[in-house]
Amino acid sequence: MKVILCEYIEKLGEIGDSVTVKDGYARNYLIPRKLAVQADSASAKQIEHELQILKKREEKRRALLTAEADKMRSLTLEFKVRAGEEDKIFGSVTTAMIAEKLQEAGFDVDRKKVILEDPIKALGIYSVDIKVYPGIETAVKVWVTGLEDEVTTSSAPVESEETAAEDSDTTA
Repeated sequence: MKVILCEYIEKLGEIGDSVTVKDGYARNYLIPRKLAVQADSASAKQIEHELQILKKREEKRRALLTAEADKMRSLTLEFKVRAGEEDKIFGSVTTAMIAEKLQEAGFDVDRKKVILEDPIKALGIYSVDIKVYPGIETAVKVWVTGLEDEVTTSSAPVESEETAAEDSDTTA
């Protein structure tokens, strides 16, 4: 079945593209969700008019999402997690955790839009890509730090031993 796309569909086409798809895919998925309209000669002018309206709506949406992506780029997310030896954390920082922090910051981001090759499993600073919209991606800085109450300094016990040795020298 030949259809004209009303929205961008990944791996299928852009708005206004005329594509041929299986009949069932068009009837059961694309047309009911208003992602596409059937391309027959009777409704061609109506479709062109609707596409112009959709393109204008798409441009406005793209401009809003680009502005949101710029705001997100300046955002820094901080995760305080338990860490073991060699700065390895217990568990990991996942896409769901990052999406939750972004929602707390006021951005509507689904975890599927957060792009991580592997979950974050060590302390440090990471740059995480966010796919805001097709063609619009941004990066968010993620800081993974250890909990303060678990941070121990190795120099503190050494100093107390040295002072104890000095005290014993002065008494002898």
